[in-house]
Amino acid sequence: MADLIDDLQWRGLIRQHTDLDKLRKELSSGPVTFYCGFDPTAPSLHHGHLVQLILMRHLQLAGHRPLALVGGATGLIGDPRMSGERTLQPREVVAGWVESLKEQISRFLDFEGENAALMVNNLEWTSELSAIDLLRDLGKFFRMGTMLSKDSVARRLSSKEGISYTEFSYQILQANDYLELYRRYGCTLETGGDDQWGNLVGGLDLIRKVEDVEVSVMTTPLITKADGTKFGKSEGGAVWLNPDMLSPYAFYQFWLNVDDADVVRFLKVFTFLDRPEIERLEKTVADAPYKREAQKTLAAEVTKLVHGEETLQRVLEATDALWGGGDLKKIDPATLSAATAELPSGKIVFGEATIVDALVAAGLEKGKRAARTTVASGGAYLNNERVENEDLIISGEDALADGTVLIRKGRRNLAVVRPVQ
Repeated sequence: MADLIDDLQWRGLIRQHTDLDKLRKELSSGPVTFYCGFDPTAPSLHHGHLVQLILMRHLQLAGHRPLALVGGATGLIGDPRMSGERTLQPREVVAGWVESLKEQISRFLDFEGENAALMVNNLEWTSELSAIDLLRDLGKFFRMGTMLSKDSVARRLSSKEGISYTEFSYQILQANDYLELYRRYGCTLETGGDDQWGNLVGGLDLIRKVEDVEVSVMTTPLITKADGTKFGKSEGGAVWLNPDMLSPYAFYQFWLNVDDADVVRFLKVFTFLDRPEIERLEKTVADAPYKREAQKTLAAEVTKLVHGEETLQRVLEATDALWGGGDLKKIDPATLSAATAELPSGKIVFGEATIVDALVAAGLEKGKRAARTTVASGGAYLNNERVENEDLIISGEDALADGTVLIRKGRRNLAVVRPVQ
């Protein structure tokens, strides 16, 4: 069996760490209880959190026990951003986001068995802290010089907006989380994104000072593209894991469009495919990049991981049907709407407009003369069926599940038309 740390390093899932030889020995000696925290700053996790969930899953599969912490308390405060103060959300909003994140996290970990995962909320112990407790029992272990040197704090201090005491105190609360989890569950490893290194080390230092115990921390790298730019914006914004915020079809398309220069690295980070399979896919990128087999595999694996096998199949069927390889009538309304959301569109009067009118209304042709030529040459399609009669009337019976009609010019030019209301 491959060494766990070696495998995580090969996958690019380890960026910074404390004593790696010590951690390697502990992970190979028996079950280690570890934790990762997720703050409810939005109603959904995104692809950056997915890296953490995948790391947690790798550790659990290797026999270690995960504690998934949802920050009901720290979410009320907000981790300092590099620029700009966070807007404090109402308590009831944060509480709702906590439940949403718990539901998402629960899909990635096993909560039964010998190394069953446990969901914890830091509001449980933080809400019991009085101001005196915070200052006497925790504050005395923190040095101002260290706290002021944190990247986010230092940058905010030198900015025009500065930083509030509220956000400045965040690092104490996160450090206390590690101490509490060590005391309650014997947790000796904290993981997180590389931008959390300072906060993670703060917890490690607190445990050393209070309990005289050496624990470990480890970060994953922040995912960037090969050109060094930030990775993770879809057409609609962030790459959310919640299907109500980013449709599974759009999610799949995001991963499908990954560049050749990035795809192998992302296969290592975001999937559980083994080394031989990833190396095989790496060869296809070099030998036959036009097939995009690596991208298709990445998109399928990540979509299945986040949204499930059934949803993946609906997305694949929609993708196939959209380009003439399947039955458009079988696609459910939500998937169909997501699949056509970025296509050119127009409006026509169903029962009166012809295929020629539809081609012009959707912007596939500039005028009716050109549209008639397209029909005559066999290049016009209605719901992927070739249309040879320029006088064909589009009726309500042609409408697909979401009420639209798919129009195609040639092989690659797609659009939709909707009825005039």
